[in-house]
Amino acid sequence: MTDPRFFCSPEALSLSPGTSVDLPEGPARHAARVLRLQAGDGLILFDGRGGEYGACIEAVAKDRVRVRLGEHQPRECESPLALTLIQALQGGDKMDFTLQKAVELGVSRFQPVSSRRSVVRLDGERAAKRLEHWRGVAVSACEQCGRNRLPEVAPLLPLERALGQAESASRRLVLLPGAAVSLAAMAPPDGPVSLLVGAEGGLAPEEAEAAVAAGFTPVSLGPRVLRTETAGLAALAAIQALWGDFRGG
Repeated sequence: MTDPRFFCSPEALSLSPGTSVDLPEGPARHAARVLRLQAGDGLILFDGRGGEYGACIEAVAKDRVRVRLGEHQPRECESPLALTLIQALQGGDKMDFTLQKAVELGVSRFQPVSSRRSVVRLDGERAAKRLEHWRGVAVSACEQCGRNRLPEVAPLLPLERALGQAESASRRLVLLPGAAVSLAAMAPPDGPVSLLVGAEGGLAPEEAEAAVAAGFTPVSLGPRVLRTETAGLAALAAIQALWGDFRGG
């Protein structure tokens, strides 16, 4: 078993080698109540800016956990490929699942978008609360998978605005059933990649046309029609295998 990992926001706690600190409320509660860690147990702390600190628990009292930090370890496991997933809103808990797995698969940016066929509608306070929740999902995924840098989880945008913001990507892809091009047939990109995935009903025809007009290349994942929560993750895995860090070396 590896030591449990905890994200500590730089705004909540300054990490420095050799110091003793109290964990922030959230990590302390999880360490004490959920994992039931005790004095002498090891853990790993990271602040999202790169690298991590080994630490040892000095004392546990209710929800207060005091730890002593070891040296900073410059360990990284980020993909060399800057990869953005532009995901249309999904219903139920599918959005959480997609975000969690996308973080594990190495995306550097997650852009939620509202589309015509999204069954979920978010605006105002509901959108702000959901964004905060999604950022927590990303933190938990980083703690689990070993990433020491937090991917950006951007605020919800209408699809049209997100298409315009993707202009900086050197390769823009959109998953569309029946597309003639496969990922394997494409040359490796020379810069960031953006991937657009529709909601449960896919993209409306006018949205697909707008994506193509914005420079997105329609790509196919084979003859089967994949659900939205499967399609994006399958494409991310294929992209990492073809052009990213799944290649090894």
